[in-house]
Amino acid sequence: MNDGKRDSLIARYGADAVPAAGPWSDAISLLLNHRSIRGYKRDALPIGTLETLIAAAQSAATSSNMQTWSVVAVTEPALKASLAAIASNQKHIEQCPIFLVWLADLSRAERIGATEATRLEALPYLETFLVAAIDAALAAQNAVIAAQSLGLATVYIGALRNDVGRVASLLKLPPGAFAVFGLCIGYAADEAPSEVKPRLAQSAILHRERYAIPDERGLRAAYDAKLAAFSRRNDRIGDTWTQRVIARLGKTTALAGRDRMRAALVALGFPLC
Repeated sequence: MNDGKRDSLIARYGADAVPAAGPWSDAISLLLNHRSIRGYKRDALPIGTLETLIAAAQSAATSSNMQTWSVVAVTEPALKASLAAIASNQKHIEQCPIFLVWLADLSRAERIGATEATRLEALPYLETFLVAAIDAALAAQNAVIAAQSLGLATVYIGALRNDVGRVASLLKLPPGAFAVFGLCIGYAADEAPSEVKPRLAQSAILHRERYAIPDERGLRAAYDAKLAAFSRRNDRIGDTWTQRVIARLGKTTALAGRDRMRAALVALGFPLC
């Protein structure tokens, strides 16, 4: 295994959990080097950067080529501040020069049906909503990879879902459009932590032919230690992964209002039949 490949794998998994060697490329190195950055310079991006990222996003796979997503680029400071307030006051939303709000957008299909005087019977179903949400996620991840290749930093903001109705009002979304998440894009601040965060060992998530639970407790204990050490090195609370999962899923209060998501989606024009 060449040094660059091994270094990338060690950074992602730790020296004790490096998976088997395989084919490699610069694109794979870029993917393994992904970090979520929560501190940004306010420097503007080069002209055309947004359009380039959207071209990359539109090159992602989309179910049946329906293209059931849209994105709102937000640069106005006041609007970013309002969105940051919804997302638990995450300062990086206000810092980054471009904040992208990715939408599951069935309103375009609704307008096609209305224009063509055709009832789209499958439109209100949960499956169609899932297709739109997945389309948005695939497009956003393409944009993230493109941004990284240009030396830009990113971080996803799922906390926009704390109040999807308010987000829809601020962005003047039509019925049938839902903000799945936001995405900060910009140049990383000099002081922003940049260490690659370790992931679970592949043996904890990779199943061959059938789902099989390996030494899950042992794998989890090893990962708990790695993540706690990572957090301490990066000036965060040194809790374990197990503690994070319990904190996030143990009580509905941790959902910060997202426990009422179904009712909010119905109000936004997604019947979820």
